[in-house]
Amino acid sequence: MPNKDRNKRSVRKARAAERERLAAEHELAGAAPKDAKKAAAASKAAKAPAKQEKAKPKKKNAFVQYFSDVRSEMKRVTWPSKGELTNWSVAVIVALVVFGLCVYLVDTGFVALLVGFTGLRG
Repeated sequence: MPNKDRNKRSVRKARAAERERLAAEHELAGAAPKDAKKAAAASKAAKAPAKQEKAKPKKKNAFVQYFSDVRSEMKRVTWPSKGELTNWSVAVIVALVVFGLCVYLVDTGFVALLVGFTGLRG
């Protein structure tokens, strides 16, 4: 199973678990399940100002930040399997050979036309 699909599934599971937890909390508090979305939005809004009050973290060096970003992006890459890599490599080599032959044939045709037109041999 590709890593991308696995990540999507784990995110869906986490969201479903969070919804169940919120629904259980609201049932204990006596709120209706329809109010769960409103309560969740209110709790997020209440948490937002608390985050703003925290001290700003120190800025990282631009060089360090760049490589940190590169590392996080490389973790998100979906790498091909060995079979996929082999298949695509063969497809690229075949395409190169086919286009190389086409260019050779067109070039040979132009040379034949020029020799026939000018009568010069190169």
